[in-house]
Amino acid sequence: MNCDSRETTTLQVDHSQLSDLAIGDCVFAELLLNSVPKLTRLAFEGWISFHYPLSVGDAPLLEAVKLNNVALSWHKMVELSKFLCGTSVRDLKLGFKCEKIWVQPECLTKSLASVFRQLRFVNLDEIPEGYDLTWTLFILKAAPLLKELYITVWDHLCKMVTDEEKRKEHLFSEEKGVEWESSASDFHHENLVTLVIFGFQSEKYMVSYIRRVMEAAANLEEVFLYHRLACRKCLDNSRKQPFKFPWTKRQRLSVKKRITDGIDSFAIIHFPTTAGIRSDHLAKKNYP
Repeated sequence: MNCDSRETTTLQVDHSQLSDLAIGDCVFAELLLNSVPKLTRLAFEGWISFHYPLSVGDAPLLEAVKLNNVALSWHKMVELSKFLCGTSVRDLKLGFKCEKIWVQPECLTKSLASVFRQLRFVNLDEIPEGYDLTWTLFILKAAPLLKELYITVWDHLCKMVTDEEKRKEHLFSEEKGVEWESSASDFHHENLVTLVIFGFQSEKYMVSYIRRVMEAAANLEEVFLYHRLACRKCLDNSRKQPFKFPWTKRQRLSVKKRITDGIDSFAIIHFPTTAGIRSDHLAKKNYP
């Protein structure tokens, strides 16, 4: 569903048979899913509300949720415990379109634990490059059954607004990152087995993040660190940034040592290139 209405409205949904709902770029002040007892998949992209445009009532079968938005400087941060209140999804995708992180990291509460109690798969898409990733650990901390965590870090220049005047005019945020004070050392996770990062760079903030995940995830089996995703338009862009990826065997051994030094983990670290993305990784990168 797409909407070109120029007036903000409230959309209320009551449907006994609806199983799949996708809403994009709609000018809704609020989306109220009052009663959708057979809804299993929800995609909600491009909201304009200052805060909490989604409210879920009766949706007992909802298992896959995709939320995608460009957060401007005036957008308030979203607490997922409130945004997804009333749900208990298994598969969650959060997209940031290379701009400001719109998720507010939360301390573990009963409300957050309820929302994440069935979570098995998380896909964090198009996180802007160069910003601390530690905030994502609050999801891991609140989701004890999580098995797979996918992260794509990418400044997709050909899809971004890069002109400084236009960014000011449209109120894009220049500070895109978010901080979380809690450390990874204060919890242990027993079920995470796979960490996949697209857009890995051998920068301190990424190495430090992977170390924190490995310290927390006692049964982590594999870590896949991919190069930045390929895009012909971006390759032709004169403003492309230098990219620090460990291409040689010596560089990879050095990065592995930086990641694993002093950590007791049996996880295997892989450095596949984006030219050889595994089919299952590509499918999950685009899911749900």
